[in-house]
Amino acid sequence: MSDKMKDKNERLKRRAKRVRMKVQGTAERPRLSVHRSLRHISVQMIDDVAGKTLVATSDSHVDAAGKKPVEVAALVGADIAKKAQAAGVTVVVFDRGPYLYHGRVKALAEAAREGGLKF
Repeated sequence: MSDKMKDKNERLKRRAKRVRMKVQGTAERPRLSVHRSLRHISVQMIDDVAGKTLVATSDSHVDAAGKKPVEVAALVGADIAKKAQAAGVTVVVFDRGPYLYHGRVKALAEAAREGGLKF
């Protein structure tokens, strides 16, 4: 691995650690954790105290055919909001991980807010 790639990975790890130090999920207010790759995006609601995932979804659970990645992320955000409402969760704390609040991550968060989640 080149030095440039090692530096990028270190920056990502530092950013994720910095965000995670400020964000803690409980049963009343679980952590909404986002993971994205070049092709996919997934999100899960985690109770860190109990160490359990309450609700999870990804782009494989929504109709993503022919849609742009930002549109797919918005569908995933709406889906997690619907599942959270069914589970009785309305308030969450948002964990963007090492990703910047931009593009697909932002679209997912805004769709979740429109779906009724508060964070």
